Amino acid sequence: MTKGRVEAFSDGVIAILITIMVLELKVPHEPTLESLKPLLPILLGYTLSFVYLGIYWNNHHHLFQAAKHVRGPVLWANLYLLFWLSLVPFATTWVGENPHESAPTAVYGFLLLMAAIAYMIMQQTLVRSQEKDSTLAHALGSDLKGKLSPLLYAVGIGASFIRPWIGQLLYVTVALIWLIPDRRIERELVHRASDRS
Repeated sequence: MTKGRVEAFSDGVIAILITIMVLELKVPHEPTLESLKPLLPILLGYTLSFVYLGIYWNNHHHLFQAAKHVRGPVLWANLYLLFWLSLVPFATTWVGENPHESAPTAVYGFLLLMAAIAYMIMQQTLVRSQEKDSTLAHALGSDLKGKLSPLLYAVGIGASFIRPWIGQLLYVTVALIWLIPDRRIERELVHRASDRS
């Protein structure tokens, strides 16, 4: 099966999730800047979730760029990732409306943790579906950021029950770590292309 259909479907789902999140933003009835103040936590939650969905979209694109084909297990692993990402709008609204509460912050972190685990599963499934000496396997290597992220999410979930802002700060930290694009795959693709020349 060609990878283009998986990429197109995933792109569409992520675009819909962003649309759902933006539709959840309520416009204040008052035409003043002061009327935006109560909406600030919701806007901040939307911004963080938008960044996360952008990070997943970006990394998903790079991952599939290095793949030559996909098989059935990859499709299911991709759907598993999209399932967890599809819950992001729900958690975003809940934590945005209750920014000082432990449960919404912990649930938000739990969804981020499950999405990270799902991404790791999809990544490994995709690598196993390629030939033994694939560009993808070489490019991914030890994946320090990928292993560190679930640990920080887990700490953030626990910290949410002590002080929600600590959990939220850890979720922002992980987003900042991933905001710097992961260039391993691009470097490997360029390296392999130059070897063929």
